[in-house]
Amino acid sequence: MTQAPFRADHVGSLLRPAELAQMRLAWKAGQVDAATLKAAEDAAIAEAVRQQEALGLQSITDGEFRRDWWHLDFLGQLDGVTLKANDGPQFKIAGQSEQPPIAMVTGPVACTQPIMADHFAYLRSITQRTAKMTIPSPSMLHLRGGRAAISREAYPDLDNFWADVALAYQKAIAHLYDAGCRYLQLDDITFAYLCDPKIQANCRLNGDDPARLPATYAQVINHALQGKPADLRVTIHTCRGNFKSAWVAEGGYDPVVDAMFSTDVDGYFMEFDSSRAGGFEPLRGLPDGKQVVLGLVTTKLGELEAADDLKRRIEEAAAFVPLERLCLSPQCGFSSTHHGNALSQASQWAKLRRVVAVARDVWGDA
Repeated sequence: MTQAPFRADHVGSLLRPAELAQMRLAWKAGQVDAATLKAAEDAAIAEAVRQQEALGLQSITDGEFRRDWWHLDFLGQLDGVTLKANDGPQFKIAGQSEQPPIAMVTGPVACTQPIMADHFAYLRSITQRTAKMTIPSPSMLHLRGGRAAISREAYPDLDNFWADVALAYQKAIAHLYDAGCRYLQLDDITFAYLCDPKIQANCRLNGDDPARLPATYAQVINHALQGKPADLRVTIHTCRGNFKSAWVAEGGYDPVVDAMFSTDVDGYFMEFDSSRAGGFEPLRGLPDGKQVVLGLVTTKLGELEAADDLKRRIEEAAAFVPLERLCLSPQCGFSSTHHGNALSQASQWAKLRRVVAVARDVWGDA
């Protein structure tokens, strides 16, 4: 394909090289300055770009090497947002006791300065292929803490909250576009999480109605994308949890797919690497002109998927969506947080190489 999403694509985050991880620890301990850390990040990103290009990928990311968390580093830079330690697990992460902080809305939400536009500008400067920027979906300011995490003093009415969030995202996206971004991915766990009755119950505890949330989240995404330039390609990535190879939610897409497919995006990265995601049947509702990127290759384990198995599953999905509207990718990133998943660098690159090879076999290009 000549425009995003590509036949062989990937979600974005990559395992941090050990040297970079050590440098970040040294920076946090005050042993090196920010300029030294940035130089190490620049070098590591340049090597990651070289490897992505060598594999034949058209979609190139910086691996999220400058972030600790896939979402919080961005959300925490919005005006009115404060990151707070999680006093008690809001969501149970399978096999994990560590919990990420929660983004608390403590004042009016706005975007008064560019967020990560400099990250993207560097990436774009070192590749001739399509540089992709990944940012958390605006719904990520709500799901984990819900109404309970949003100041009632700042927002007695949640309609005003969502209006401000959408406007803040419009500005953040405009800053990224001005930096050269033409391929933007909204990372959105909310749709996939809300397929799970356990998550629905947690939403009720937070003071929200889980049956109404998918439509609410779709509306704020559409508002955030209102007026976007015609040459900016946007996708949504869904996930059921990826922290250190763990997972949070399970359940097929049926409860949320109508709302998710109502969003004004060009494609959907949808997790299908395990039975937790259900079958391909919900894909039959995909609107005309949109793509689905099948997340069939797991980033949670190092074992390499057989090419024939991937081709068989693509064929199964094509019973519900025409083959020409499908693409292939891993189900998530390889390192949604700085901790990384339980597989090696070699396995990571082998999986991406397999995605490219299968895409070429199935569609004739990557």
